[in-house]
Amino acid sequence: MHRMILTGSLLLALSASAMAGQIYKWVDAQGNTHFGAQPPEGQQAAQVNTNITQPKVAPPAPPKFEKSAGEARQEELDREAKAAADKREKELSAYCESLRKDLAQMKANPRIRIEENGEPRRLTEEERQERMAKSEAGIKENCQ
Repeated sequence: MHRMILTGSLLLALSASAMAGQIYKWVDAQGNTHFGAQPPEGQQAAQVNTNITQPKVAPPAPPKFEKSAGEARQEELDREAKAAADKREKELSAYCESLRKDLAQMKANPRIRIEENGEPRRLTEEERQERMAKSEAGIKENCQ
C-alpha cells in the first residue's frame, strides 16, 4: 500500500511538468493581447517562459515612528534628570571622601590647627571630639 502511494505521488509530480506545454503570446489586429497553446497562423507570436521562480524580496524595514512633541520633551527631561543625578552622585562622592579624610586626620593627630579670623589656633580636645562626631554622623547619614 505504501509503495502504491509513493508511486502515485511520483507520477502525479512528474505529470504536472510533462503536461505543461509551451504558451504563446500575440497581439491581434485590434491591439488585444492573446495567450494560447497554439500560435495563430500568419501572425507573429512570442513564446512565454512558464518556468518562473519567485523573486527574492528583502524583508521590509521596520516602520519608523516619529516621536510626538510630548515624547521628545519627555526624553529631554529624562536626559536632564539623569545628568542632574550623575552630577549629584559625583558631588556626594567628593563630599564623602572629604569627610573620611578629615576624620582620619583628626583620629591620627590629637593636635589639630585651624585658621580663625586669619589667625591660626589649636582645637581643644572637646572641639576635636565634636568635629569627629559630626564627621562620623555625616558619613553614616550620607555615605553608605
